[in-house]
Parts: sequence; C-alpha cells; structure tokens
Amino acid sequence: MRAHRHESPAHIIGLGLDNRDGHVRISQGENFHVFSGAAETHEHMTAACLKLNERLARQGRKLGELSHAEFVALLTEVG
Repeated sequence: MRAHRHESPAHIIGLGLDNRDGHVRISQGENFHVFSGAAETHEHMTAACLKLNERLARQGRKLGELSHAEFVALLTEVG
C-alpha cells in the first residue's frame, strides 16, 4: 500500500503597506493575491509569487506540499 501525500490548501497573501500615492493595486494568480503597496513593492511581491509558482511547476510540486522550511527557502531563493 502506498502512502498518500497530504496536500494542505495553501495561498499566499501579499500586503504592501508602503502605498503613499492612493492607487489601488491588486494582482492575483495561482496560489496568490497581492494587495496594495507602492508600485515597486507591489511589482516585486507579484514577481516573487510568479517565480515561486514557476519553480514549483518545474519541480512537479504544489504550494500545499511544501513544509514551512521549504517554503521559506524557496521564497528566499526567488525573491
């Protein structure tokens, strides 16, 4: 009998707190939503999430399969 890997639901929420121009920025993709932030901050957070998803796809894994340590290491690498 083969053990089943447990995949927990996982989603990244990015919240930029440095928005000074009043512009509402919202980006979403597979596994993530990014809200607010200055243009540069918002773009950086969105790019990091997209790179993380690309890396997971190359590894054949899903966000919910990562341990906390694996998630932090991967996020540090991409962003």
